[in-house]
Amino acid sequence: MAKTQDFTAMMKDFMGAFPVDTKAMEDVFKNTAALNEKLSAVALDAAGKSAEISNKWTKETISKLGDVSKVKADPADYAKAATDFASASAEVAAENMAAFAEIAKKVQMETVELVMAAGKDMGEEATAAVKKATDEVTSAAKKASAAAK
Repeated sequence: MAKTQDFTAMMKDFMGAFPVDTKAMEDVFKNTAALNEKLSAVALDAAGKSAEISNKWTKETISKLGDVSKVKADPADYAKAATDFASASAEVAAENMAAFAEIAKKVQMETVELVMAAGKDMGEEATAAVKKATDEVTSAAKKASAAAK
């Protein structure tokens, strides 16, 4: 009778001939984690600064509302207080929006720098990994070819 071919052994031999470099995968995960840590630091710093601006803006608005809510002797003073509040609020809004824009610009610049640096590093690592894998596959193919003869 014909003997059934053992595909398990054949696959095991095949996979053994083409080893996987787990060190390269570990390096990718470590590099990704490091990049994520840096990006998180940038985002958290921006969130903290934004919260400080928002807090300051709120406090300024509340203090100005105190002036608006005071009793006035003349009815025209209420209109003047409302006008002064609106004018001061517009000025403070412009200042705070400019501060938010500066934070956003800084986050954008830092993020681009991090991504560019990471891209350069990953490109170099990928090139080295592909070269190493190509060398290993070529070597394994030559061994398999020699063993088949």
